Amino acid sequence: MASKKHIWLSLILIVIFVLLGFFVAREQKPEAKFPFRLGLDLKSGTELVYLANTSGVENVGDAMASLKEVIERRVNVFGVSEPFIQTERAGLVSGNDQERLIVGLPGVTDLAEAKALIGKTPILEFFFVEQDTATTQGRLVPSGLTGQYLSKARVEFNPTTQAAQVGVDFNDKGKELFAKITREHVGEELAIVLDGALLSAPVIQEEIKDGKAQITGSFTPEEARELVRNLNYGALPVPITFSTSQTVGASLGGSALNSGIYAGIVGFIVLSLFLIFWYRLPGLVAVVALTSYIVLSLTAFILIPVTFTAAGIAGFILSIGMAVDANVLIFERTKEELKAGKEVREAILEGFSRAWLSIRDSNISSIITAVVLFWLGSSAVKGFALTLGVGVLISMFTAITVSRTFLLAIAPKKHSAFKKFLFSNGLHFK
Repeated sequence: MASKKHIWLSLILIVIFVLLGFFVAREQKPEAKFPFRLGLDLKSGTELVYLANTSGVENVGDAMASLKEVIERRVNVFGVSEPFIQTERAGLVSGNDQERLIVGLPGVTDLAEAKALIGKTPILEFFFVEQDTATTQGRLVPSGLTGQYLSKARVEFNPTTQAAQVGVDFNDKGKELFAKITREHVGEELAIVLDGALLSAPVIQEEIKDGKAQITGSFTPEEARELVRNLNYGALPVPITFSTSQTVGASLGGSALNSGIYAGIVGFIVLSLFLIFWYRLPGLVAVVALTSYIVLSLTAFILIPVTFTAAGIAGFILSIGMAVDANVLIFERTKEELKAGKEVREAILEGFSRAWLSIRDSNISSIITAVVLFWLGSSAVKGFALTLGVGVLISMFTAITVSRTFLLAIAPKKHSAFKKFLFSNGLHFK
């Protein structure tokens, strides 16, 4: 009964893996819903790295999340296909006031065009105007109110003069701060500065409690609309400065992708030949299990989805080695049980049982390494860590579940020297 159960389970697993294989192959067509996502090092595109100054920001995590959302909206306005935007630490040293903003623009290989897509994102600030008695000139004092507290901007027209102006709404925190500023500084000028340029310096007439303000000036309707668009799509919670960039052409990216795929195929073929030659029938089962592992992994990478980079492909290939390592441990333990005189089926069960602890410990250590690399690493390292971690988890499943089911399905019930030879390994059988 047990043998029939494992035979049926094996057939069901094979059908599932074949269907998943068809799914993976189908999703590589141009009209596919779940295509592979390739990093900029595997296809043409440009990557821009900006440094964000977070000094004085209370909640850096929220500020960087807001920064990412703003840049995403700004890039999406220009219709860039599948932009990749990520924030990360610029360093691990405590007290570091800089974070990285990484902007990937697939299909954009012109560096000047890439910078133009991001543009000089406006920084909106409000300053008190104080008179310097020594120079009789005004100087600007920060009020603490910035674009970080901006909710939205819109074009308005003065009901009396019909002049174009920009209405600004602040969020809840900005509303409270703006009310405090206008309450405590009635009669003083509040300068509105965009990217260091003075737009207007109106006199505070009274307390404004509703968080709504107007930016007035000699605006044409077109200028007011442009300012509103820039504020809505670019009012940043923290200032950013351009740091580095890299551009990958279509030929270079295609070459890196083809090299990675070629290395993976050649490695898999050589590995399969070795497993079949050295481990015989269990080696053939291991090849089938590895094939199912590859199908399961690629399916997971499509559905998560994982953005493949050259480092990510390396992590995936390394995880295949981890899957092979698990099978080798199982087969070696099974060989020891066969040498002890046990029947094939009993030796397989005992081999899996004895190998499990070693497989568990080695894979857990690899998963911990992948988690640490993903948490602390740069964007390139994160791709490697993610594919390695997902691959190791799936390899544990295929080695312990799939390989075990297939081996028990073909394990002979009756003992013979030839059958025992098929389940042993090495150049000679004793």
